[in-house]
Amino acid sequence: MDRFESLSVFVAVAEQRGFAAAARVLNLSPPAVTRAVAALERHLGVTLFHRSTRAVSLTDDGASLLDRARRILADIREAEQIAMGGRSVPRGQLYVTAPVIFGRLHVLSVISALLASHTGLNARMMLLDRNVRIVEEGVDVAVRIGTLADSTLRTVTIGSVRQTIVASPGYLAEHGLPIDHGDLAQHRCIMGSGVRAGTRWSFGARGERLLEIVPRLTVNGIDAILAAAEAGVGLANVLSYQSAAHIASGRLIEVLADHAPSAMPVSLLYDPGRAAMPAVRVFIDAMREQGRRGVWS
Repeated sequence: MDRFESLSVFVAVAEQRGFAAAARVLNLSPPAVTRAVAALERHLGVTLFHRSTRAVSLTDDGASLLDRARRILADIREAEQIAMGGRSVPRGQLYVTAPVIFGRLHVLSVISALLASHTGLNARMMLLDRNVRIVEEGVDVAVRIGTLADSTLRTVTIGSVRQTIVASPGYLAEHGLPIDHGDLAQHRCIMGSGVRAGTRWSFGARGERLLEIVPRLTVNGIDAILAAAEAGVGLANVLSYQSAAHIASGRLIEVLADHAPSAMPVSLLYDPGRAAMPAVRVFIDAMREQGRRGVWS
């Protein structure tokens, strides 16, 4: 097994947290995985994993190697895609990360269409409501919502989403319709515990008016927040793409829309070195088209 294959095995063991699990993912035998890691450790002169009968964990040397190994493998994958497909045909693997609900509603359909159109392409999607280090983890394109920090990564803005305060018709019938954001002090509120979590909700065009919220319910997961709002627990603060279907069906009603902050950008974030990859280019073009159609606005 050559050096690059050994690095692939090492990364798989680290990500799967076990030799047997890595063997299943790589379609190798467990002894082959064990031998590959042992050979890499001999070559480097370090121990990469703490091994026990119950768990496998990275040593300090292993943790230092992991990010570098991911970058090396991502660079090799990029070179292979260009060599196999020239600069026009998407082939190999496209690795995309996106927020959970946005990815399920608006990215998965794009990926599915690309896979149907390009037989040599496969894809990996990581749906998380947190940001990942895309270069270190070998991600080709990240879908991000909100203002981005300055970085050396390239960005493409493809649309926007906005804050929505929503409640069930039954809740509003019982507790009344808030007219101003200050009225929320008299209402029950549902708080999330994800990326947008916090004890204050923003209002005003620049988000300059901050209201401290004492939640009646705090729950992780947008699906659970929306379910609680539908059940009449209280008012929820979610993004427009998350509440759109619920509002359209009448299950939830938006309030205080005139007091909401300005819309937040939806952006694609990627390493400039990935820009020439055919798979990255067609994905970006397809997401831009989605944005032009306003499907999540």
